[in-house]
Amino acid sequence: MNRLLIVVTGPTASGKTQASIELARHFHSHIISADARQFYLEMNIGTAKPSLDQLAAAPHHFINHLSIGDSYSAGQFEQEAVSFIDDDLKNHSVITLVGGSGLFIRAVLEGFDSFPPEDPEVKEKLQDLFKAEGLVALQQLLRSYDPVYYDKVDLNNPQRLIRAMSVCLTSGKPFSSFHKQQRKQRNFTPVKIGMKVEKEELHRRIDERVEQMMLAGLPDEAAKLFPLRRFNALQTVGYTELFEFLEEKITMDEAVAKIKRNTRQYARRQMTWFKKEKDIAWFAPDEAEKIAEYIEGKMMSGE
Repeated sequence: MNRLLIVVTGPTASGKTQASIELARHFHSHIISADARQFYLEMNIGTAKPSLDQLAAAPHHFINHLSIGDSYSAGQFEQEAVSFIDDDLKNHSVITLVGGSGLFIRAVLEGFDSFPPEDPEVKEKLQDLFKAEGLVALQQLLRSYDPVYYDKVDLNNPQRLIRAMSVCLTSGKPFSSFHKQQRKQRNFTPVKIGMKVEKEELHRRIDERVEQMMLAGLPDEAAKLFPLRRFNALQTVGYTELFEFLEEKITMDEAVAKIKRNTRQYARRQMTWFKKEKDIAWFAPDEAEKIAEYIEGKMMSGE
């Protein structure tokens, strides 16, 4: 029997969560989250985790399984997620993977490359640079050393910037040069589904989501996490802007506007990544029936 991994992806706020739940219910499958921000137990509102009702609608995995102090890499996710998928597909014909991180999805589908070990001293210097000069300094450094990876990476994620620059400085080669073309063999066939939303509508959805997060208590959540703000997990959109407000660097209105702007920029970078993936079938978020028919066609054809 052909074992399928349904991959539901797309930019933030495009409707991935609900689409994945509808597909999971249709195919009686489990859902694996490939959204790195949703891994962390303490980060709820700002990461747009599925609601309790949504979590109850289908079995979810890799949500709330880490604490923000835990160190966790895409390579670790690859190993754990692929192991879980292989075990699940011994008893089921379909499993669903959902997320907007091209890096984490690629880790599951293709595997990660072997990178040189990090030099602790180099990593510490980069962390000191981040603390002293902020994200912009890391972004500028990466752009000069590896413009190829600069165009792909989440530029608001200091952990990934530091990791990439550590490899660049330690090896003397661009981080992207270690990305191999050869895929690892997997025991499943991926079917990639993308959520297609027009730019203006996506921006409206992003703005609406941010407003809903604020009403749901994101400022209070950020305030509780404020003492832990140096952890890498919290260096992300939705939290860093509110930390600036709590540090009295900007007003609340400015923080909200900044969250909306940074989220739109993140969505644009996501789409830049997805446009390079040629085998994604794009559907509107409300086309669940068409998506199911498309996947059933893949199952019937054995592709």
